[in-house]
Amino acid sequence: MLAFHKTTEAEKHAICGWRYDGDYAIYNIPPYEEQIRTHRGFANPKNSYYSFLDGDRLVGYINLKEEEAAVRFGIGVNPAFCDRGYGQRIAGKARELSHRLYPGKPVYLEVRTWNLRAVRCYEKAGFHIAGEPVQRTTPIGEGLFFRMTAE
Repeated sequence: MLAFHKTTEAEKHAICGWRYDGDYAIYNIPPYEEQIRTHRGFANPKNSYYSFLDGDRLVGYINLKEEEAAVRFGIGVNPAFCDRGYGQRIAGKARELSHRLYPGKPVYLEVRTWNLRAVRCYEKAGFHIAGEPVQRTTPIGEGLFFRMTAE
């Protein structure tokens, strides 16, 4: 059973230490201290992070950011627990939480087009690709992204 709560300071530090391999290393995030200095990521007060635990194991986190017409959803799964179904379960719970916190607003995410593992995960959680891929410049570089939405 997955439980979730607002992300704690200790969890923010732990998550920033997660390291992905290969192509997924692009998702490695800077140390929390750097985020505090720049007011980005976990230190941006406009973000709303929730941690997901399976028992006492921190398996992932989400960010729900309310926008004018929708809610932007971000997700990270602990690399030690990837490919075990947690991403799909967390994404489903994120949809439910978003609908409860922001009634009537659709939720969306953006995912790099090469990350087919994530695309399949989000599809299983009820998201679908909306429109053509778009080129984006992000803090971690250029990329081609799918926008995926869920009502």
